[in-house]
Amino acid sequence: MEANHIEVRHLTNQDMEELREASEQVYKAGPLLTWTKERVDTLLTKFPEGQICVCVDGKVVGCAFSIIIDYRKFSDDHTYEQIVSGFSFDNHDHNGDVLYGIEVFIHPDYRGLRLARRLYDVRKELCENLNLRAIMAGGRMPNYEQHAATLSAKQFIDKVKRKELYDPVLSFQLANGFHVRKLLKGYIPGDTQSQEYATLLEWANIYYTKSVKLINAPKAEVRLGLVQWQMRNMKDINQLFEQMEFFVDAVSDYKSDFILFPELFAAPLMEHYNHLSVTQSIRELAKYTDTIRDKFVEFAIAYNINIITGSMPCIYDGKLHNSGFLCRRDGSWEQYDKVHVTPAEKRNWAMHGGNRVKVFDTDCGKIGIMICYDVEFPEYARLLSDQGMNILFVPFLTDTQNGYTRVRHCAMARAIENECYVAIAGAVGNLARVNNMDIQYAQSALFTPSDFAFPTTGIKAEATPNSEMLLIVDVDLDALKELHSHGSVNTMKDRRHDVYQLSLVNPPEGKK
Repeated sequence: MEANHIEVRHLTNQDMEELREASEQVYKAGPLLTWTKERVDTLLTKFPEGQICVCVDGKVVGCAFSIIIDYRKFSDDHTYEQIVSGFSFDNHDHNGDVLYGIEVFIHPDYRGLRLARRLYDVRKELCENLNLRAIMAGGRMPNYEQHAATLSAKQFIDKVKRKELYDPVLSFQLANGFHVRKLLKGYIPGDTQSQEYATLLEWANIYYTKSVKLINAPKAEVRLGLVQWQMRNMKDINQLFEQMEFFVDAVSDYKSDFILFPELFAAPLMEHYNHLSVTQSIRELAKYTDTIRDKFVEFAIAYNINIITGSMPCIYDGKLHNSGFLCRRDGSWEQYDKVHVTPAEKRNWAMHGGNRVKVFDTDCGKIGIMICYDVEFPEYARLLSDQGMNILFVPFLTDTQNGYTRVRHCAMARAIENECYVAIAGAVGNLARVNNMDIQYAQSALFTPSDFAFPTTGIKAEATPNSEMLLIVDVDLDALKELHSHGSVNTMKDRRHDVYQLSLVNPPEGKK
């Protein structure tokens, strides 16, 4: 069948005659689900927004009917009759949480035009716009009758999932993002094709919010400020504070949500201890850490911005660590540690790695923070992603272009593997009178997954190499949600947990 014009729109009472004709062609075998004028009138009265039709050259040739239900009132073992309540549709509840699909059909003469897919896309749009958590439906299995003698219903479903068998309803539902939640028995009595079985199908609305906030709602567009910090000699800590505040002030003027400083950006203060061994001088620098952190907390509140402080040497439990702080704009703060210290950090500074692997909650969603060398360990980032991370911040410090290349390419890989944004910020310039911190090389950047919604290179923005500057860039968290469910590939969903698993030795509190 050829078509010159296709339109998907809401059904009206004037469409009833054409709808009845299409319904009768679909259900020639009997009046099991034939849609009468009375039934359609009831649906249009109770929930007109949920009744959708598709027209080919002005003629109604298919429809998708649905109601809203409070799913808590039904068990997973419900029947079609319990949902439609004798076609009175008394279970329709405007305050419900699930859009329940009670019918989809296409006139046999118009199949092959992918019309059902259009109806499903509009139904998904309706679910999202109504802020309902899911679409659910009972799906018939019309081809099961041909295999019932040799396969159980469960075996039939598994073979359809693996594409070893085809079922016009189930195969279509699976291809449109639905998953089988449960096998139902006796869903529609008299459905001999399905042997009275049905699949309870569910499509989750990734944009659903349990309660819509009028203020302080989660942000979809998040603005980041990445500081490419110039290492320069500084006479005292006040000069360091001035440079810190300059960048915080500048980024705040652009209403950024986060600012990221590099790893060990306060290293210029070590110049005053250059007469000591490198092991001793960095421990002297650690004495400034609490004061610098408190100043960052002050800036976070004053400039209304979340600050990721890069890293500083930090002594606790009698050991030297490479640590930083997330200073939130509400005044709260949390510490993070470099988990994997480099051979040079062990050898020259006797530095120890931390053991905390966790994501941080912010007013812009969940973030992860990994310091430099940490990003070269993919399992670490995957554990953060499993905890809901959307943005990974990587403060780094590399002396040569070789070291920078390792950080850069590993960060790009982490963005693709974990379907998240990765922001890296490093230091540039030279420190003539600081042992073990002579030269730096950096090009700060924001990396993305590699799919149609993102840059083809996976690079959203990048700074000029080896020049002090600010990089300000926006990220779209909704694009990540779309990617997780509808990307060209689904690296998070397609992992083979039946073959391999990854877990923390000491899970965060509440994650065991």
